[in-house]
Amino acid sequence: MAKKKEFVLEGLDCPSCAAKIEENVKKLEGVENVSLNFIKKTLVVDVDDEVKLEEIKHLVKKIEPDIEVLDKNNKTSHDHNDEDFFNRKLEIIKLFSGLAIFVTALFVNEPFSLKIMLFIAAYLISGGKVLTRFLKNIIKGNIFDENFLMSIATIGAFSIGEYPEAVGVMLFYEFGELLQNIAVDNSKRSIKALLDIRPDYANLLKDGKEIRVSPEDVKKGDLIVVKPGERIPLDGVVIKGSSMVDTSALTGESIPKTIKENDEVMSGFINLNGLVVIKVEKEYFESTISKILDMVENAAAKKAKTEKLITKFAKYYTPVVVFLAVMLATLPPLLTGAPFSDWLYRALIFLVISCPCGLVVSIPLGYFAGVGSLSKHGVLVKGGNYLEVLKNLDTIIFDKTGTLTEGVFEVVEIKEFNGLSKEDVLEIAAYAEKHSNHPIAESIKRKYGNKIDENKIEDYEEIAGHGIKAKIDGKNVLVGNKKLMEKYNIQTPEIDFNGTIVFVAVNGKFAGYIGISDKIKPGVSDTIKKLKKLGIRKTVMLTGDSEKVAREVAKKVGIDEYYSELLPGDKVKFFEKHNNGTSTAFVGDGINDAPVLTRADVGIAMGGLGSDAAIEAADVVIMDDDISKLIDSIEISRKTLKITWQNIIFVLGVKILFLALGALGLVNMWGAVFADVGVTLIAIFNSLRILKKRR
Repeated sequence: MAKKKEFVLEGLDCPSCAAKIEENVKKLEGVENVSLNFIKKTLVVDVDDEVKLEEIKHLVKKIEPDIEVLDKNNKTSHDHNDEDFFNRKLEIIKLFSGLAIFVTALFVNEPFSLKIMLFIAAYLISGGKVLTRFLKNIIKGNIFDENFLMSIATIGAFSIGEYPEAVGVMLFYEFGELLQNIAVDNSKRSIKALLDIRPDYANLLKDGKEIRVSPEDVKKGDLIVVKPGERIPLDGVVIKGSSMVDTSALTGESIPKTIKENDEVMSGFINLNGLVVIKVEKEYFESTISKILDMVENAAAKKAKTEKLITKFAKYYTPVVVFLAVMLATLPPLLTGAPFSDWLYRALIFLVISCPCGLVVSIPLGYFAGVGSLSKHGVLVKGGNYLEVLKNLDTIIFDKTGTLTEGVFEVVEIKEFNGLSKEDVLEIAAYAEKHSNHPIAESIKRKYGNKIDENKIEDYEEIAGHGIKAKIDGKNVLVGNKKLMEKYNIQTPEIDFNGTIVFVAVNGKFAGYIGISDKIKPGVSDTIKKLKKLGIRKTVMLTGDSEKVAREVAKKVGIDEYYSELLPGDKVKFFEKHNNGTSTAFVGDGINDAPVLTRADVGIAMGGLGSDAAIEAADVVIMDDDISKLIDSIEISRKTLKITWQNIIFVLGVKILFLALGALGLVNMWGAVFADVGVTLIAIFNSLRILKKRR
């Protein structure tokens, strides 16, 4: 069975090399689901053979020898922060040394040989890394990347006597690359700061003493102490104390929440003012915080169509541009007799302009920022591909209970018939619902309140979509909906009640009914209106409730269509029947909606963090029950796609313009480097605007 492996590619700073690595690893037999994230410098693969892992590492080193391939899950892998800082510092020293020698060379006139030597020294110091990679790639047959383009362009400039430009362009390029790397690193830190919810430690209570340990070392059932200002490290139940907690890191909700004894708490909450003792319910790898971090970190593996398109485009774009540059350098001199050096210079400019870094860096960064921004708003998205679906939504289908309504049922009316009392009707219904954990059954048992003697339940049968048939204390009992009564030919009166009705029959006679209501969640109606303003064409509600209840809820919240009295399997059948090719989302409470969540173009689980099924099945998880987060999801996805296409149009537009100007001899090397590095930096900073969305 294939296992997911994630590698960190330390030293990866070449976008085209990243695309090349991903493409070649995909070709390996026995390796599946390959995804390389240039922004995070990670390679994720599904592989079932340890030999293949070594083969992958060897392949990566072959394409890019300077990369160090580290197993992300290997705790012995050393931290590279200090090493990265040292390398960055070394790059800066080299660049400024090269710049100083370059400036000196500009003011030296005689002897000419000294001037040339200074230019060469400045060139080698500033561009040594580019030249080394260029030579290594040529030896290994890997060409057509930015190292190739810059090396050919600057060596060509030297060959035609353009010494200052050759050195100046290499310096400008390397300064731009340095700024680009710093910008990308800062953007990664900005996004990671949004998700800075990983707990550093847990205060384990053992033999009456507190011991500070790693959250990963705490077991289920252990007691932990959380003090004011500390982050709750693991999911659990409060057994002592009370406090206010900040839940914003998980839910995006800024208003603190009160917790007390017997309340469930999630890892990632920040304890604000009181000391609490918590009994751990889930180990770290099962905890809410672990699931969130895993979902966000793996979101980059599911690339959007636009990302895939840009990767494919870059693969063919660079060789085509190199071919055009060769044509530009050779055809005009051959056809017109013009000086070869003039057209070679134009071709070299053409090569510098053509580098696709602006697209290959800024597009994945934009999607990464979109996923990070939504996480800050309490919405987890499993991949950039789902941002594209959210942006283009046409229809949203809602489950009713727990999604549009609170799912907290209350018995509000009991009516007795044929000589029974209200207490008798409630007791019979509570006994019949003894083994059911449906919210309606729970509300009946809660209202009854007394202990149920299981010895009185002699026979029990649950009839799907209808209710319960049982023998209780010698009486034949039916408890369920109207369809159950009709199935057994029990006559029932017409009942005018806005809610769910549970009918009760004893020994073949109607005994009474219980009226149960479920409140509509606050803000649902406003959210539906805003969805319409955002261009959602159709909203639909599915429910197992009666037609009357469904009609009332749909009318109150403004739903376009509703379908009632659906059996559990009917929702899937409905979805398959009505999926007409438009982009459709299904929004459910995440507990029993997994089959439908998986069939939608995008499945959205409401408040689904308590449900493992929701995490698995949904593509988007709204971490609390706030349905208005649908608006955030659509708006941020649209902003992400808008900025992404701004970058694509801007980068390609500038490059096409400068390529044309370069071919006509109207742009020099300095302009060419701006069209490469300058444009990339502008696109990167534009991508970071995605993080500015506020509620």
